[in-house]
Amino acid sequence: MKCLMTGNEAIARGAWEAGVHYASAYPGTPSTEILENVAEYKEIYSEWAPNEKVALESAIGAAFAGGRAIASMKHVGLNVAADPLFTSAYTGVNGGLMVISADDPGLHSSQDEQDNRYYARAAKIGVLEPSDSQEAKDFVKVALELSEQFDMPILMRLTTRVCHSKSVVELGEGRTEVPIVPYTKKDKFNPVPAISKQLHTKVEQNLKKLEEYANTTPLNAITWGSKKVGIVSAGAAYQYAREVYGDNASYLKLGLTFPLPMEKIREFAAQVEQLIVVEELEPIMETEIRAAGIACIGKDKIPNEGELNPDILRKALLGDVHESIEYDASVVANRPPVLCAGCPHRGFFHELQKLKNVVTVSDIGCYGLAPKDIAICMGGGFSVAHGAQKVFNMEGSGKRCVGIMGDSTFFHSGMTSMLEAVYNRSNVLLVVLDNRITGMTGHQQNPGSGFTLSEDLSNITNKHIKTINPLKLDEVKEALAWGMGFDEPAVLITRWPCVLKKLSQADRDEFGNYKAVNMVNPDKCIGCKACVRTGCPALEYHADTKKVTIDRNQCVGCDVCAQVCPKNAISREVK
Repeated sequence: MKCLMTGNEAIARGAWEAGVHYASAYPGTPSTEILENVAEYKEIYSEWAPNEKVALESAIGAAFAGGRAIASMKHVGLNVAADPLFTSAYTGVNGGLMVISADDPGLHSSQDEQDNRYYARAAKIGVLEPSDSQEAKDFVKVALELSEQFDMPILMRLTTRVCHSKSVVELGEGRTEVPIVPYTKKDKFNPVPAISKQLHTKVEQNLKKLEEYANTTPLNAITWGSKKVGIVSAGAAYQYAREVYGDNASYLKLGLTFPLPMEKIREFAAQVEQLIVVEELEPIMETEIRAAGIACIGKDKIPNEGELNPDILRKALLGDVHESIEYDASVVANRPPVLCAGCPHRGFFHELQKLKNVVTVSDIGCYGLAPKDIAICMGGGFSVAHGAQKVFNMEGSGKRCVGIMGDSTFFHSGMTSMLEAVYNRSNVLLVVLDNRITGMTGHQQNPGSGFTLSEDLSNITNKHIKTINPLKLDEVKEALAWGMGFDEPAVLITRWPCVLKKLSQADRDEFGNYKAVNMVNPDKCIGCKACVRTGCPALEYHADTKKVTIDRNQCVGCDVCAQVCPKNAISREVK
């Protein structure tokens, strides 16, 4: 069966066909419709996350548990998710893990044009780049299989043109039910430094194996035409090059673009008179090809700003300009995007802009279309305003900052920005514009809207919260049983000061003068080592006497050892 699909719709179909179990995302153009369409396939558990970092972390957890998982986001969202991305490259996977980055050449709806192929090279994970909707669907299964085969997350790099353009897709026969891989404890899932050193070696080995695969896989295929020109390309850029040159060139079309199949590229280059690298945006493949000693043409002619198209390539590489309709640009009205008629933000900004000596710091959202002075990134509305306000206070100019963000952005990364301002006693005005939905990207639910992606009722209040003293073992045991007894979230807070903390008066009022020294009665000690197994460095077992002693210089009398001693051989002496 054949269907006309956007790339985003095709990816959702590919996830269903590939047996994906779990999908998470934060909405952001041009990636938003991926998860919206995944949600139509009920065999896949899918959810909106508060931000991209959480989406990827959740997908990593699902992959560790043995399920096939995907996390999708726009290109700047991967900045937010970079921390877990890099570490997951070390840990590898259990079930397959695909990370989707939808880049936005041309800045159709973004604040920058970053090329996220750089992330894959820095993290040392494989990259797939589909060039149309058919490949977008097919590459999902390939990505998950490669992830499982080479024990790494795989990045699928899309661009706006692939995400939103429609092309014919041959659908698969149905869903492949992939069994969940049983979870077993593995050192690689706990990347402390000693383990990570070993994991880094594995990362390098897996990357070399993937490069060998890249040189033989049909994902990287040659189409022969005229050998006067050979073009190395990937993604939508390949389609543009094919439209410009047709059969007047030969093509090495790359579906797996990192690691590059340098052996195959070298063989291809040797059979053509001139090699051209066509890529969008940065000269990433070109730089590596040149570094390998292969002469090529690339960004010396092709721009690395803005979205490519056939006309741009034709002019850059052939010097040809297609005829187009002439018009008088001076009579064309400049119509920037504006807030919708009746937008609830309009009244607020109408009054705000009347104030004098005020610096308005916006976040990313619909309200970014309103009058403002500064805007950087999601979650930055409050923290940028806070930092500016501190300096304005030093300056003595009397300037006041107003930090602004929407409800979805507040849950995304604004809560910590607000905490920064409140914690550091800022005099900035913090404004949350709550329009009850994620407006800019098309009305997706968020933690404040009261509904999940599947329209189930939800809320962000927690009914089950308990605070305990973690040094009282019976209290801990009881609290753990209490928390495990619910089929909904429960929060357990352990509250006791760090042993090295200089106690404030508030600490002393709450916790009292609790420090003491524990002592072992050698007549009662039977050398069972129950106390030693708590891991406290103040405890020492003596093989000659088969007794335990406590180092008075380290002990603070936490009493954990006394609580596990079966013979009551440990008592405390108040300091």
